[in-house]
Amino acid sequence: MTRVKRGNVARKRRKKVLKITQGFRGAPSILFRPANQQKIKALKYSYRDRNQRKREFRSIWITRINAAVRVYGLNYSEFLHGLKKSNMFLNRKTLAQLIIGDTQGFSQLIPNIKKQVLKSSN
Repeated sequence: MTRVKRGNVARKRRKKVLKITQGFRGAPSILFRPANQQKIKALKYSYRDRNQRKREFRSIWITRINAAVRVYGLNYSEFLHGLKKSNMFLNRKTLAQLIIGDTQGFSQLIPNIKKQVLKSSN
């Protein structure tokens, strides 16, 4: 079997990996083997964290809604229950943006929702 010299192809492959790991600390930014391992790990984390980011944003929205609603004497679950009862189908992201950007608009939602909450508790 003839010998295959991989000089050009191997160098390109290694340079590509080292370009990806630029900015990493220590050996993974300089040496190929640790760089390759860190690259694999980083790509796994980035895949995982794309889904985790969505979870984190949802929990931030819920926290903001809860904080804003407590000012009006409700809690988060009562607020959402009243929102559904009054047939206002706003998602959490929209509600959180409304709280930050248009507090007067948000405060106009509250009387309807309070009415629904009081109705369902009686």
